[in-house]
Amino acid sequence: MAVGMLMASVVWGADPQPAGNFPMISIAMDKVKGPEDVSVVIQIFAILTLLSIAPAILIMLTSFTRFIIVFSLLRQAMGTQQMPPNQILIGLAMFLTFYVMTPVWQDVNQNALQPYLEKKIGAEQALNTALIPIRKFMYKQIREKDLALFVEIVGLKRPDTPADIPTMVLIPSFIISELKTAFQLGFLLFIPFLIVDMVVASVLLAMGMMMLPPIMISLPFKLLLFVLVDGWQLIVGSLVKGFV
Repeated sequence: MAVGMLMASVVWGADPQPAGNFPMISIAMDKVKGPEDVSVVIQIFAILTLLSIAPAILIMLTSFTRFIIVFSLLRQAMGTQQMPPNQILIGLAMFLTFYVMTPVWQDVNQNALQPYLEKKIGAEQALNTALIPIRKFMYKQIREKDLALFVEIVGLKRPDTPADIPTMVLIPSFIISELKTAFQLGFLLFIPFLIVDMVVASVLLAMGMMMLPPIMISLPFKLLLFVLVDGWQLIVGSLVKGFV
């Protein structure tokens, strides 16, 4: 009986179950009726483009680059192979990036995003306003030599004020400066661990234990040294204070 009712409902197009309040999504293509329709389409494409490059913006225009490079070099200096794992280092670098960039993002949200959502300013003005705190953050970390390099490559005159520097010149200058700073910090991290490796290798060679890998003996001493000096607190504190 139940099977017969189900077949009858399918044949006659009836819904065998009561309809619920489910949302319906439809995609349609039609001719534009005015300039406002074209504007909406352009905004959608702009949003999709921004979402596609959002990871690159998070990595290259923030403090993330310096954090992740220093943490990676620290792991290599200690010789702990894959400990801490990449997920831990990336997660730590991301949360520290959020901590450092919070004042910048709050400024962007308060002065650019919220007025734009409330339709108090236009999209172009919102973008220009949002770039102000981001450019200020990047400019504080840029070395003069890196900035002069890209100004010379582009063929611009010597800027009188930071506002005269184009954003497309500011971004690569900031990236190069961050890379150099990160490698300088990484070099300083290698020195104490390198000394431990040299001492352990010299002792083993003097004892005639040439077949014993020095890394097996030096690794516990490097871990002990890192823990005794509270290495994570020193490194993270120095990195964060470098952006204040």
